[in-house]
Amino acid sequence: MPEQGREPADAQREHWQRTYAGHPRMYGEAPSAAAVHAAAVFRVAGAEDVLELGAGHGRDALYFAGCGFAVRAVDFSSAGLDQLVERAAELGLGSSVSVLVHDVRRPLPLPDRSVDAVFAHLLMCMALSTPEIRQLADEVRRVLRPGGTFVYTVRHTGDAHYGAGTAHGDDIFEHGGFAVHFFDRALVDALAEGWELREVHAFEEGDLPRRLWRITQTLPGGAAPGAGGG
Repeated sequence: MPEQGREPADAQREHWQRTYAGHPRMYGEAPSAAAVHAAAVFRVAGAEDVLELGAGHGRDALYFAGCGFAVRAVDFSSAGLDQLVERAAELGLGSSVSVLVHDVRRPLPLPDRSVDAVFAHLLMCMALSTPEIRQLADEVRRVLRPGGTFVYTVRHTGDAHYGAGTAHGDDIFEHGGFAVHFFDRALVDALAEGWELREVHAFEEGDLPRRLWRITQTLPGGAAPGAGGG
């Protein structure tokens, strides 16, 4: 990735570290609606373990663990993951959750075909270049077992903040200190090549509100997760 592309991503890592440290459990205790949906999809698919990318302080990871999944939570903020570990211990879920500080611009430090399901709420649309997003999708495919399920959410080009704030190129715009790569449908379809695209569901979240897509796709070789088309 060119240096000018790396700068916003590196700055975002520092920004999120400060944000989590200064605002413990900033997203609250309740899971995201996307995680609630994903847990139901994973259960129907027969998944036993879940890899969450961009877990933050862990509200969704803790929900998955509470649903009976073994969870591996990955984030580039140690401050967020420290809060996750602390809360997991308080809830008696420490044995169900493992954490890993990792920058998803690098290959995932997991073996091939080692997880049943992957979840990423708003991680794919952070300050990542299109090549890095494609590389991450390839990594998700590598670590999933045949028939594995990937559920992710992204802000899209219909969002009110698309085109606003500081432009970093490649459909990345920074607003209020947070940089977002806004997805168009062509990028969603490109990331689903070689997968079975089960759903592209439009929804809204937050006060703005943010406009998002929830994408469900599965690898060939296993039972379908039962998500409807969208």
